[in-house]
Amino acid sequence: MKSTLTLVVWLLLPLATFAQILKPVTWSYKPAKSTAKVGEIIELRFTANIQTGYHIYSSEVNPKIDGPLPTVIKLTPNKSFELIGKVKPESKVETKYEEVFEGDTYLMHGAAQFSQRIKILSDKPVLEGNVDYQVCTDKDGQCIPGNEDFTITGLTVTAPTTATVALASTPTATSVVTKPTSETAVAAATPTPALTATETAKAEESSVKETVKIQDLSLDKTKNASDDSLGGFLLAAFLSGLVALLTPCVFPIIPATVSFFTNQQGGMWKAFLYGAFIIGIYVLIGTVVSRFNGPAFANFVSTHWLPNLIFFATFFIFGLSFLGLFEIVLPNSLINNADARSEKGGIVGIFFMAFTLVLVSFSCTGPIVGSLLVASAGGEVVKPILGMAAFSSAFAVPFTLFAAFPQWMKSLPRSGGWLNSVKVVLGFIELALALKFLSIADQVYHWHLLDREVFLAIWIVIFALVGFYFLGKLRLPHDSEVKFISVQKLLLAIATFSFVVYMIPGLWGAPLKALSGYLPPETSQDFNLHGQISTSGQQSASLAGSGPIRHADLFHLPHGLQGFFDYKQALAYSKKVNKPVFIDFTGHGCVNCREMEARVWSDPAVLSRLQNDFVVLALYVDDKTDLPESEWYTSTYDQKVKKSIGAQNADLQITKYNNNAQPHYCLVNSKGELLVAPKNYDRDVANFVAFLDSGKAKF
Repeated sequence: MKSTLTLVVWLLLPLATFAQILKPVTWSYKPAKSTAKVGEIIELRFTANIQTGYHIYSSEVNPKIDGPLPTVIKLTPNKSFELIGKVKPESKVETKYEEVFEGDTYLMHGAAQFSQRIKILSDKPVLEGNVDYQVCTDKDGQCIPGNEDFTITGLTVTAPTTATVALASTPTATSVVTKPTSETAVAAATPTPALTATETAKAEESSVKETVKIQDLSLDKTKNASDDSLGGFLLAAFLSGLVALLTPCVFPIIPATVSFFTNQQGGMWKAFLYGAFIIGIYVLIGTVVSRFNGPAFANFVSTHWLPNLIFFATFFIFGLSFLGLFEIVLPNSLINNADARSEKGGIVGIFFMAFTLVLVSFSCTGPIVGSLLVASAGGEVVKPILGMAAFSSAFAVPFTLFAAFPQWMKSLPRSGGWLNSVKVVLGFIELALALKFLSIADQVYHWHLLDREVFLAIWIVIFALVGFYFLGKLRLPHDSEVKFISVQKLLLAIATFSFVVYMIPGLWGAPLKALSGYLPPETSQDFNLHGQISTSGQQSASLAGSGPIRHADLFHLPHGLQGFFDYKQALAYSKKVNKPVFIDFTGHGCVNCREMEARVWSDPAVLSRLQNDFVVLALYVDDKTDLPESEWYTSTYDQKVKKSIGAQNADLQITKYNNNAQPHYCLVNSKGELLVAPKNYDRDVANFVAFLDSGKAKF
């Protein structure tokens, strides 16, 4: 009897799960008014009644991120109406920072309402369409795609008059869709629901949800630590401001500036105003930069060769400037003019004093500020603004504090050669960071200029030079002669050489997990002593009975895994060997993807499962390799022709699996149907093992 009950529970458990998945949202559709005339513009209303503890995403998207699936309401075009504008959210939209998307998302709870204006062109309008959405739990972020057709009734239209008959023959507008703003956020040409019709019907009929505790098969614990990415960036910006104070352009002028305020009446409030103006000027710079972060800019920055080469050149030039090859300076006339205005006194004079400081210090602070702006360029609109506020706060606060407490000035160290040492070390770091941008372009376009061992060799040399610089064995143009090495420099040299020693085994294939997000993938390495990494030309061109693996010359799986890079080929092989498919939606420039491969996939418990229990499929969404013209197609979602491997993979991800973030992992059967809810970035090995096991059990 006990075994019989167990069997019944296991048979009904999937039905209970899917019943829960499909019930959090119910939709209603109606016109705003019941009567209208031909030629009149009316409003259609769409309401999603969302259960407590769940949310959907607004129809409007954040253009700075490849975010979650928005709510997409499409009216099927016909000659009986014309769309006016686009779908708009009418009820409250909440903004929430989500780490997995590295930006703000727009959530809706309760009764989420949307509207669409149309122009009536016929006395018998046909108002049919489809709504696509994604419903997620507030507790752990588990998301389920939703899709349903609708027909709007209850509208009586007056017969057309002579004056309005002509309207019926006007061209109809295509359905307005809120489009994701990057190629990685477009839909596939042949959308397929995540659940089959049979499963849906069974789920709706099942009453097990009332009696059986539903198991969370996905185990998807998406992080909600909103401060991780932005908080880390702001901390880096603040520390950069402190470093900027220690450069030769800024540190020597602190005493002179502070003494100006301490020797006059009202010096305290003037000093605070001076600091506020410094912050305001830098925040203005960040505001201007944020205005240029238009739609699709984040994806353009992350994958296209042009911005990555520009950023590489920017970091490289700034690095050479810090090393003393040349100075980046503004015209003297601009600085002299600002300085002359600062002598007028009053609030205007204090403002121009702050402006003069910014201009004079540009040759030292410019590279640091430029680096921060580059780092935030692919982020959110507010990121450059907040970054400049954090940087300038660290930059301005000391001036204000020393003016308020002049006795602290006695504790300041004297200017000297150490100031230039700070600048030189920053120059080396700038050169090292420049390689990351060149590496991204190199991977996306398969130039093979900067494979992993080449990247590592350059970093090893750069940081070895930093170590020798700390030891006084290397002198650059503006350095003073070093007669002895301080204990502080000795400790810095030890730390630097330790880092160099850590990197050296990577030349022979050591994983270097601490740097996994910054280095090119291990699969780009030509020589590996471990013999685990399948590198260029060495990965098996076929699996038993699979035939030649498509795109095996372009892509490689880590840790010696054998698998596929073409969706249809992987599904066909899955059916043949009767194994579920592990789909890895990834990207060349995806830092989190490399971290997952290095820290999670490498774990024996995960790796053994991927090797033995699944057909592994890696789909790169940012690859620019063009396919033969015979394989091109026009997406039914955004009506764009998908020509490249990356564009088609991204198209597949957003439509069939309702997500456009990377990494994104799906466990599917040989028909491409989801077995369990997908998983995103999660470095918890136990969670990932449970995710794989649940998919295998469901299969």
